[in-house]
Amino acid sequence: MTAHKKLTIDWKAVGRRLRELRGFDMKQADFARELGISQGQLSRYEKGKSEIGAEVLLRFSQRFGKSIEWVLTGK
Repeated sequence: MTAHKKLTIDWKAVGRRLRELRGFDMKQADFARELGISQGQLSRYEKGKSEIGAEVLLRFSQRFGKSIEWVLTGK
């Protein structure tokens, strides 16, 4: 059996990628509404203060045509 390196997710880096995807022309409140979450929750995601659930990750992924792996790891 091979030992697997434990993967850890850098939620602050995930938040930076989300902020980058949202862009500077879209307000947080508008983007949050589109994703079906509150503006406060989006803010916590973008600051890396909250882990993102699978459904919201899927919405981000589909909205921007990016893989969930890219959203989580940047790769």
